[in-house]
Amino acid sequence: MGVDDLPVLVVGDVHGDLERLFQALKPYPGAEWRTIFLGDLVDYGPFGVGALRYARDRAHSVVLLGNHEVAMLWALRDPTRIGFWMGIGGQRHDLDELAKDVPLQQWMHERTALLRLPDRTLVQHCGSDAYGALVEKDDADPVAAINGRVHELLANGGEADLWELLSGKNIFTTQPERLDRWLEMTGSSRVVFGHNPHRGSKPEVYHGGKAMNFDGGFSRHHRKFQRQSPLGASVAPLPPMGD
Repeated sequence: MGVDDLPVLVVGDVHGDLERLFQALKPYPGAEWRTIFLGDLVDYGPFGVGALRYARDRAHSVVLLGNHEVAMLWALRDPTRIGFWMGIGGQRHDLDELAKDVPLQQWMHERTALLRLPDRTLVQHCGSDAYGALVEKDDADPVAAINGRVHELLANGGEADLWELLSGKNIFTTQPERLDRWLEMTGSSRVVFGHNPHRGSKPEVYHGGKAMNFDGGFSRHHRKFQRQSPLGASVAPLPPMGD
């Protein structure tokens, strides 16, 4: 069985809560699932770097770039940004740990912003079409083009642009026309994202299944965490198309 044949497990914003991540993934052995992390593994919680390493090393995993990873890399490159990063939940010990781990830094720079699965599910960090600002009219594959330009921005001090791009509010919930245009542009049938916490007991589904939010306020250290936020609101199998 190849990786594309494995069922897909989606993991929303972890935000440094490594202990809860261990608990959430216990029913889903890495060898039996293709695990997709939606970004924002760092900040707020005390184990952001640990969460990155765990996600990186889990079998059959893909880790997308979130705005908090961008902010952390920005603070690492430019110390004048450390105050801003700490103001959004950054942990100084995590930054110090990342500074000593050059392979992890390189791995973070290689993360993509978008992933299109074989069933034409598009996976991204935030529920926004802001990524489209990186598409040019002659791009044959917008998803590949966006990922390429994200890598260029990370490599050339473009964190400010990436921060804005990946920090967009979830517009798909209330703007189905923009959702449809985004799906058409990217050649996708539905989109999966996190970034803005929902309050449901399981991933929230909008517009007949064309948009799904897997950020259920997972981290106990996040200001929007609620005691009733179950693990399954952020960590759950991706349902087959049509379910």
